[in-house]
Amino acid sequence: MNERKRLERIAYGAVALVCFGLLVWSTWLKQAPAPWRQDVRVVIFGDSIMGECRDETSVAVRLQELLGVPVYNSALGGTCFGRIDNEMRLGYTKDCLNMVALATAIQTGDFGVQTSTRIRENATEYFPDTIEGLAEIDFDAVEVVFVGFGLNDYHAGARLFNEEDPYDEYTFAGAIRSSVRTLRETYPHLRIILVTPTYTWYTYQELTCEEYNPGGGTMDLYVDTELQVAEELGVEIIDVYHDFYPHETWEDWNLYSRDGLHPNEAGRALLAQTLADYLREKP
Repeated sequence: MNERKRLERIAYGAVALVCFGLLVWSTWLKQAPAPWRQDVRVVIFGDSIMGECRDETSVAVRLQELLGVPVYNSALGGTCFGRIDNEMRLGYTKDCLNMVALATAIQTGDFGVQTSTRIRENATEYFPDTIEGLAEIDFDAVEVVFVGFGLNDYHAGARLFNEEDPYDEYTFAGAIRSSVRTLRETYPHLRIILVTPTYTWYTYQELTCEEYNPGGGTMDLYVDTELQVAEELGVEIIDVYHDFYPHETWEDWNLYSRDGLHPNEAGRALLAQTLADYLREKP
């Protein structure tokens, strides 16, 4: 009987040792950086304009083909430049995925909040893998970051300015200033290039972004604010709002977009070509 108990203890100990080994091994795998992601040279931040499509026709893949360098697409649909949950009750779960929060995560090397957040919305299935990949990037090797937010700040009616606090992350201008400052302090070598929102049509309301006001003003006010802050900070910016998509007639919405807002394949190709041309013309 004693011999049986002794054998059982040995068996249990062996099982426990194996389980511990598997736990250590799996933890190491999660922490070990993926080699191909260490070779990223260009990172795209943004919302669904850049992030909705993730196949071979996406902006990131086309840009990679045009530039011949590794490009990582960290754009997440529905996210903003700044913070939206003004009551700070985390009612807006994507607040930890805005540019302000991502810049802070990059600075600290801690993506714990982002990796533990689960968004229960359609078309967000790619979020966990995207964040995991972003956390593994060696930003010492990254040369250029494109930052293309603004559409959802506009949709949320985010305040444009806070005269008392220029770095107020709950304002559009403050979020831009704060994000740029964080990235510059952490990685001074990074070339930061802002990309404005594109012109949009709201087909279900038969309104354009020049008419639709969700609460903070029409889109041109957000674009003008971004252009103003970029000049103030000495940050490069690509304007894909003015004189980019044709919008002389209502029917122009389907030239480069699939729904008046998200770019179709032609729109994605145009965006990628515009970013590539900019880097070639201003190396």
